[in-house]
Amino acid sequence: MTKSFGMGRGYLKSLALGSLIAFSLGATPSSAEEQYFPLQVYRQGPYAAGGTGFFGGMIDYMNLINMRDGGVNGVKLTWSECETGYEVEKGVECYQRMKDHNPPPGVWTPLSVGISYAMTDKITADQVPLTTINHGRTESSDGRVFKYLFPLLTNSGSETSAIVQYIGSKFGGMENLKGKKIVILFHGSPYGKETTPLLKQLGEKYGFEVKDIEVPHPGAEQGSQWLEIKRYKPDFIILRGWGIMNPVALKTARRTGYPIDKIVGNIWSNSEEDVKPAGDAGIGYTAVTTQTSGTSSPILQDIIKTVYGANKGDLADKSRIGSVYHNLGIVNGMLTVEAMRVAQKKFGNKMLTGDEFRWGLEHLNLDEAAVDKVGAKGLFHSINVTCENHEGNGLLIFQKWDGTKYEPVTDWIKPDWAMLRPIIENASAAYAKEKGITPRNCAEEETAQK
Repeated sequence: MTKSFGMGRGYLKSLALGSLIAFSLGATPSSAEEQYFPLQVYRQGPYAAGGTGFFGGMIDYMNLINMRDGGVNGVKLTWSECETGYEVEKGVECYQRMKDHNPPPGVWTPLSVGISYAMTDKITADQVPLTTINHGRTESSDGRVFKYLFPLLTNSGSETSAIVQYIGSKFGGMENLKGKKIVILFHGSPYGKETTPLLKQLGEKYGFEVKDIEVPHPGAEQGSQWLEIKRYKPDFIILRGWGIMNPVALKTARRTGYPIDKIVGNIWSNSEEDVKPAGDAGIGYTAVTTQTSGTSSPILQDIIKTVYGANKGDLADKSRIGSVYHNLGIVNGMLTVEAMRVAQKKFGNKMLTGDEFRWGLEHLNLDEAAVDKVGAKGLFHSINVTCENHEGNGLLIFQKWDGTKYEPVTDWIKPDWAMLRPIIENASAAYAKEKGITPRNCAEEETAQK
């Protein structure tokens, strides 16, 4: 089954979407003037809202670069899709199907903690980077150990740190968290469980009590969890959900009488698709994000005019243009393209190997002026990736749902990186010991490359 890049969703609807679908660019001859991206999508199942929004944004951005600029310095961007349904086994099967593509993959983006965990050893052996924007294992921020993993903009630890800062601000300062009770209501998956240990460390630091409550996949039934919450009487709830779990949580909170302004959502509980199904129960809900929603930034206007104006947009429902997930996909596409430009300056305006792309990601530095230059002012803040720091110190902002749209309610926030870095390095050192990895000497590598 084949598909050329840039076809609209209407075409896709006509396809029989089975358990696993591999699209390839059969109409586009392979050549050295292409940079290929394998997309392990999930357009089906309980997490389809996130998958279609994110990958729709990334594809829209790549289409814009091809249509507006003729590619990246003459190199066209191409891609194919393989449906995972957000299942690890299918994600690995997609990797096996796509890894030998000609031309070879430049960067993997599975948008799944579980799939990225399962692929770590494989992509390291292949020397092809894998990006986990806003998610992934926290210790992979340490590029000395995780050479090919890039949790761009923020990791789970950084977002948790920002959320605790936000909750502290609601009580008049971090010192006032002492004695408070915070529940983390989390999705029953590797992603959902990842931040509980860190939150307990933060609880020890600031003197608040933490209770973790798991919601089994997919999260459509939460009666017993909210009964437990009602008995516990927390001062705040951190919602670490995904897919259908989020609107169910908001509606159940309303039904059980828990105040919506005492719930704060994490990165994957922050979209329009999370609050709209909840109706009035979602009004006043606040969540953290690395990118704002809306279509006001110049790059969104370019996509609307150039891509959707030519009927090449990926989203069938145009009301989702500029949504949180869509904008995250656009930002991910933008960071990927800008890393490609960085690498091309060193290796030439050509298709990059995986390791050359890794080098570009490790030297991706977009300050506020550079973000403005690429048309993303106000969409996200900045990023500075290095050999040691694969996260890039992205800032976060909190948005509140007013019933029709999200509005920012804070300035951009810096996580407590000074506290987090030793935790990251301890975890990465343990991983290195387990795997027999000798951490890289980044200073020596930089000197050798000059």
